Amino acid sequence: MAEDTRRKTLVLTGASRGIGHATVKRFSHEGWRVITCSRQPFAENCPWPSGPEDHIKVDLSDPEDVGAAVAEIRHRLIADGGALDALVNNAAISPKLEGGKRMNSIETPMHVWRDVFQVNFFAPIMLARGLFRELAAAKGSVVNVSSIAGGRVHPFAGTAYATSKAALGSLTREMAADFGPHGIRVNAIAPGEIDTSILSPGTEKIVETIPLRRLGGTSEVADIIYFLCSQQASYVTGSEIHINGGQHV
Repeated sequence: MAEDTRRKTLVLTGASRGIGHATVKRFSHEGWRVITCSRQPFAENCPWPSGPEDHIKVDLSDPEDVGAAVAEIRHRLIADGGALDALVNNAAISPKLEGGKRMNSIETPMHVWRDVFQVNFFAPIMLARGLFRELAAAKGSVVNVSSIAGGRVHPFAGTAYATSKAALGSLTREMAADFGPHGIRVNAIAPGEIDTSILSPGTEKIVETIPLRRLGGTSEVADIIYFLCSQQASYVTGSEIHINGGQHV
C-alpha cells in the first residue's frame, strides 16, 4: 500500500487564546493544516501561518450558526479529498458572578445553563456528527477538552460548567463506542490549573496543594492533544487523560 502523503487537517474550536492557541502552533509546527473556529474574526497579527482561508467565525451558542459552520468546513475540505484527520472540541464558556465568584446550582439562571450546555456539550457532538463522513474517510480522531471540574467540585468553576464537562466525559465514551467501528477514535483530556491569561484570583492557593507544585503550560496540554491525534495513539479510544500535575489524586 502506497504511503499516504496527503497533508493532514485539523479542525479546532476556541483557537484564539490559551490551550487552543498553543494547539494551533503545535499542529502547524508538525505540518498540519489547521482550520480554526472561534467567535472572533481572523486577526491579521495571528502568530500562526494560516490565514483567513483557514478560519471560520462561528458562534457555538447558536445551533444554526454551528450548522452553517459545518457546511463551510465540509466545503473547505473538498480540496483535501473530503477527509478530516482530527477534530478538537476545545471551546468552552464558564460564566462567573461579579468578582469572579462561581455560579452554584441554586442561583444559576436557567438561560445560563442552556447557553453553557450548548457551547460546551451540544456543539461538540453537532460538529462531530456533521463532520462524520470526513472523519471516517481519514480514519480520524476526535479530542474533547473536558476539565478537572467535571469530576469534582471546583472553587472557581460554576455548576453549569462543571456538569457540562462531566457530560462531555460521558459523551466521549459513548462516541468512542459508536464512532469506533468506522475507524474514528474519540478521547478526552481533563486539564487542571493551566497557566493562561484568564486564571482566577486565588489559583496560587490551589497550586500549593498540587503534587507537582506548579501550573501546567498550554504547550504541555497541546502536546497531549497532538499525541491523541497521532498514530502513536492508534489504539487509544474512549479514554480521558488527566493533565493536572496530580491534582486529581
